[in-house]
Amino acid sequence: MTETHRQRGDAADEMQALDESDGVSNIATEVIDLPEAPPIVPAPPLSKSEVRTILLSLMLTMFLTALDQTIVATALPTIGRQFNDVTNLSWVITAYLLASTAVAPVYGTLSDIYGRRAMIITSLSLFLIGSVLCAVAPNILTLILARALQGIGGGGILPLVQIVISDVVTPRERGQYQAYFSSVWVAAGIGGPVLGGLFAEHLHWSVIFWINLPLGALSLVLLLPKMGKIPVFHRRRKVDWLGGVLLMASAVIVMLVLTWGGNRFAWASTAILAMIGSAFFLGAAFVWHARRASEPFLPIPLLSGSVVPFAMAAGACAIGTMIGLTVHMPLYYEVVYGLSASEAGIALIPLVAVSVLGAWAAGRAMMYTKHYKRAAIGGVSLATCAALTLALATPLPLWQLLASLSLMAVGLGTVFPVSVVSIQNAVPRAQVGTATGAMNFFRSLMASFTVAVFAAILLMVLGGNLSIGAEHQIGGKHAIAASDMIAAFRYVFAAAAALLATAATLVMLMEERPLAGPPQPAAEMAE
Repeated sequence: MTETHRQRGDAADEMQALDESDGVSNIATEVIDLPEAPPIVPAPPLSKSEVRTILLSLMLTMFLTALDQTIVATALPTIGRQFNDVTNLSWVITAYLLASTAVAPVYGTLSDIYGRRAMIITSLSLFLIGSVLCAVAPNILTLILARALQGIGGGGILPLVQIVISDVVTPRERGQYQAYFSSVWVAAGIGGPVLGGLFAEHLHWSVIFWINLPLGALSLVLLLPKMGKIPVFHRRRKVDWLGGVLLMASAVIVMLVLTWGGNRFAWASTAILAMIGSAFFLGAAFVWHARRASEPFLPIPLLSGSVVPFAMAAGACAIGTMIGLTVHMPLYYEVVYGLSASEAGIALIPLVAVSVLGAWAAGRAMMYTKHYKRAAIGGVSLATCAALTLALATPLPLWQLLASLSLMAVGLGTVFPVSVVSIQNAVPRAQVGTATGAMNFFRSLMASFTVAVFAAILLMVLGGNLSIGAEHQIGGKHAIAASDMIAAFRYVFAAAAALLATAATLVMLMEERPLAGPPQPAAEMAE
C-alpha cells in the first residue's frame, strides 16, 4: 500500500470515528451523492427543554391541519343551508383534499432548497389566510376557492413537521416520537366532529375557521425562535418548476378521477377515460423530464433502491386501509347494527385511536432493538389476520367487531414509524425533505384510491343507486337490507386483508439498515 493510500485510509477512519461519536452512522444512500450539499454535522446544540418546545409546537401545528380536516364535515349541512346550495357542498372538502395532496411534494422539495423555516412560515401563512377568507366567504364559490388556498398551505404542514423532526432527533430516537404525533391525529379525529357540530349549532359555522388564527399564531411563537438552532441541511439550487407543475397537474387529475369515477361519471364514460389518459400523459411527461433535467424536482433515483420504494408502498397500503375503512364503516354500523350517526362515529374510535399503541410499540422497538422491522412485520401480520377474520366470520357481535378492529389498528400503527424513519434514514440529509414530501404525496393518493375501491365494491354488490359518503342517510330511511350490507362488507374486509398482506410483504422485502443515532443505555441492543 502506498503512503498516499495509507493517509487516505487513516483520514477515512478518523471521519468514521467522528461520525460515530456524534451519534450518526455511515449509512449507504439510495441516490447519487450531492457534492454541494452540506456535510453531516454533529448533533445540534439543543437542550432537552428546547427539543420539547420544538416538538410541542410541531404537535400544535399538526393538530391545526388535522383538526381542519375533520371539524368542517359536521358543519357542512349548516353551511349548505346558509348559502342555499347543497349541490356543490362536497367541493368544500374536495377542494382542500385536491390542493393539499398536490402540493405535498412541492413543500418537501422546496424545504431542501430554501430551508425549513421559510417553508413553515409560507405554509402556515397561506393556511391562516385561507382560514380568514373561508370565515368571511359571502357565497359557496368563494368558500370553495378559499378552501383550496387553505389546502395549498395545509398540504405542507405534515411533511414539514416530519422533516423538522428528522433535523432535530436521530433516526434511532425518532420512532418514539411518532406515537405522540399519531395521538394528535386521533385527538383531532375525535374532537373535530364534536367541535364542528357545537360551533355550527350554538355559535356560527365561521368559528371553525376563526379558531385556526390563535392556534396558528401560538404555533409560530413557540417554533420560530428555536428554528435558528436547528441544523441546516438544505442546498440552494435552481427550482425545476416544469417538473413540479407536471407532477401536480397529474395528481389533481388522478384525484378527480378517484372522486368522480363511479359517482358523477361512470368509470367507462368518455370523461373519465379522457382524464385517465391525460393523467397518464402528464405522468409520463414528468418522468421523461425528470430523467433529463440536471436538477429534477423529484429525482427518479430517489424512489428506487432497497428501502425507499418498499417503505413508501407499505406505508401507503396501511394508511389506505385505515382511511378506506374509516370512511365506509359508519355505513356498516348504521345498517347492520342500527347505530345512530353519532354512535357510529364513536364506534370508529377503536379503528383510529388504538393505532397509537402500535406506533408507540414500534417506536420503542426502533430505539432498543437491532431488528426493528420485526415489530412492523408482526404488527401488520396481526392486522391482516384480523381483517381476514372479519371477511370470513362477519357478521359478529358488535363487541367482537370492535375488538377485531382494535387488533387491526394496533397492527397498522406499527407500520407508520418504521416506514417514515426508514425512508429518512436511507436518503442523503439534503434530500430528506424531498423524500418525505413524496412519501406523503403517495400516501394521500393511495388513501383516495382505497376509498374509491371500497366504494366500487359496495356499489357493485349493493347496486348503483347507493349513496356512499358523508351525505348518505341510513337507518329506517334506507332501503338496504342488513344481509346485503353484510355480504358487501365481506368483500371490503377481504380487500383490506389483501392490502395489509401486501404491506407485510413489502416490509419483509425492505432492507433493514442500521439506524443512525446515539447508543442506547443498554450494553447491547436486543436482537
